[in-house]
Amino acid sequence: MVDWIQVSPLGDLLVRAAQRSPERTALVFPDERYSYADLLAGAEHVAQGLHALGVRGGDHVGLLMPNCVEYVEAFFGASLLGAVVVPLNARYKLTELGYVIAHADLVTILTTDLIEDHVDFTTVLHESLPGLADADAGSRVLRIGAAPRLRSAVMLRGDAKRGFLGRLTFDELAATADHDTVAAQRRHVRVRDLATILYTSGTTSNPKGCMLSHEAISRGPIARVTERVPSGDANVFWSAGPLFHIGSLQLLIASVGLGGTYLADTHFDPSRALEMMKREGVTSAWPWFPVIMQALLADPSFDEAALETIRSIMLIGSPALLSQVQSLFPQAQHINACGMTETAGAYAISATDDTAEERAGTGGLALDGLEVRIIDPDTGEDLPDGATGEILVRGYSVMDGYYRDPDKTAAAIDSDGWFHTSDLYSRRPTGHLTFHGRAKDMLKVGGENVAAVEVESFLCQHPAVKLAEVVGAPDPRLDEVPVAFVELKDGHALDPGQLIEFCRGRIASFKVPRAVHIMTETDWPMSATKVDKTALRGRLTSTAEIIGTA
Repeated sequence: MVDWIQVSPLGDLLVRAAQRSPERTALVFPDERYSYADLLAGAEHVAQGLHALGVRGGDHVGLLMPNCVEYVEAFFGASLLGAVVVPLNARYKLTELGYVIAHADLVTILTTDLIEDHVDFTTVLHESLPGLADADAGSRVLRIGAAPRLRSAVMLRGDAKRGFLGRLTFDELAATADHDTVAAQRRHVRVRDLATILYTSGTTSNPKGCMLSHEAISRGPIARVTERVPSGDANVFWSAGPLFHIGSLQLLIASVGLGGTYLADTHFDPSRALEMMKREGVTSAWPWFPVIMQALLADPSFDEAALETIRSIMLIGSPALLSQVQSLFPQAQHINACGMTETAGAYAISATDDTAEERAGTGGLALDGLEVRIIDPDTGEDLPDGATGEILVRGYSVMDGYYRDPDKTAAAIDSDGWFHTSDLYSRRPTGHLTFHGRAKDMLKVGGENVAAVEVESFLCQHPAVKLAEVVGAPDPRLDEVPVAFVELKDGHALDPGQLIEFCRGRIASFKVPRAVHIMTETDWPMSATKVDKTALRGRLTSTAEIIGTA
């Protein structure tokens, strides 16, 4: 076991891996593969292009792409410059995307003409940023009122489009930048400098930007793998998730930090994923959530014997599913975890000597260097083992705060540095942690955080809606899905399906209510001062009717 702390800026992880093993395969897609030398050359090229566009250390660079080599090159390329990377959720629609681009103070956006899940990013950006479609495609200085700091938008794969520089122009700009000057920028980056801002839904109407330092985003992922995941001379990691999500992003960073091979795809296809894992000899599979694991198990091509190289499987889910997976892969350690974006991913993970019951029934032990407490959310007093309360986390991987939101930062991180997660946990005498739900009004839809109030606020934008309340309904595939209870304004009529259609294409698909129930003023179950959502959830067992698929 490695017994020293590995901390470095993100860019240095790639430089080190490329210098140590330039020909080793770093990144694999179903029909493409790239060595560490390839990846570093691509990242340095992106860094030079950004530098030619005027991007400097501390500037914010947005990435809006599906998983692709350009995404990885851009992520590390911006990091080499000391710029702050802002991954943009590719499932965001115009309402969320326009907000995040402006709020994050992006100076440039890097995207591609790859269409993921039938989403045309050019169109989405045009709709999200009024004025972009009217800008000169060859302009290196944008002037858009909706995003006053945005200076450029670039197609890293594709030709010039309205408001966007094409790849050819970007390459020409990169050739004008001095390589030594750009390389020198990397040496100025400090481990506690801001590395990335990852936006996550909270209990407010807009996503919140979690500010993560280079230490948090590099040390944490590497520590999780080196401390708790069986490894050897060949580390071949697979994850199905998008790289704008902390789950897959942390694994990519860990893979690069260890000089491993990362298997990815533009989107999840179970047959293609299984074929790639078999072909490449995957050693560590990270499906993360039941919806992915169940799709793999149900695929006609699934054959556990063909995946005998797997030594670890990261999966969060019900004890029954986790036990099933353990029995299918007896040669592999099942890994469970507790984590969130604000802690740069997992802050607790299964230990290498955990029993099968501890792996299936708990989220593991806190990582070395991180502290956890479980408190009574009302009194703030520490609770004994076995009691359920709010879990607090402190240590190197905790975010520095929410970007441009000192009030929410102060509410989340106390004067002693403890991050108040609003998640409910209990702790065994052994230190193992078990999740019991969310204290705040949040939904977890297929691994994505959804604030109920965010969906409620959007529903109330419909001219016929007077009041909206959103709760989570259990779902065997996604854990839970949004269901809305809506009261209409006097004199208005609205079919539930019409309200669902109102949402589609304007907010992310995982936020679209799967069912809508029309309420009257006297229908609402009330507590002393507000709608009783517990009572609303109770009605779902007898009244919820799923309408279509979002």
